[in-house]
Amino acid sequence: MALTPQNSQAFMREVDDAVRQDQLLGFWQRYGRWILVAVVLGLVAFGGWLYWQHYSKTQSEIVSEQMDAVLTAAAGGGTPDAKQLDALTKADQPGYRASALLTQAGAASRKGDAKGAIALYAAMVADAKLDQPYRDLALIRQTALEFEALKPQQVVDRLKPLAIEGAPWFGSAGELVAIAYMKMGKTDLAGPMFAGIAKDANVPQSIRSRARQMAGLMGIDAVEIPAEPSEG
Repeated sequence: MALTPQNSQAFMREVDDAVRQDQLLGFWQRYGRWILVAVVLGLVAFGGWLYWQHYSKTQSEIVSEQMDAVLTAAAGGGTPDAKQLDALTKADQPGYRASALLTQAGAASRKGDAKGAIALYAAMVADAKLDQPYRDLALIRQTALEFEALKPQQVVDRLKPLAIEGAPWFGSAGELVAIAYMKMGKTDLAGPMFAGIAKDANVPQSIRSRARQMAGLMGIDAVEIPAEPSEG
């Protein structure tokens, strides 16, 4: 008996469904185990990632608390815990590590161990893994400790690239360079340097005040005159 069009379509759909089921069954028999393995590995990796995120956050908070304790002790004139400070100098976070190294060198300097402090600052200057502003600050502090032992030209050669108006450490580096110029008898260079420092609003007030006095001694007026208010 011939199939009607409706029966023919139904038959073809059943055939298609059967073929798809056979294909799906064959696919699962061939690849099902590997799919399960991939899913399990993906879940394990995701779980590991979540754990690592939690662990990293927890460790970062611990290091941050330790750094706060060390800086608080140092700022108060106390002596930071040596073991804690030493551990922080090996921290994974470059910023914490640099801050700890600066604190460690500063503590050594306050104790009168200039040689040890200079060595720590020099190591920071040579550490390419630290951000440049930290390395520049270490160079300035190293130079300040070595200032009397260095020739004035050595000071200038070291710090002149940092003694530029607008640079982050212009005040500290510029002051040392200006003093070196004075020792060389180059007041024509020292005076304008002091004046520039005195007029730079980004330089700490204590350095600006000293620079203003030094510029005045050289006959350079570095006093800022407030601008008169404009008439409305």
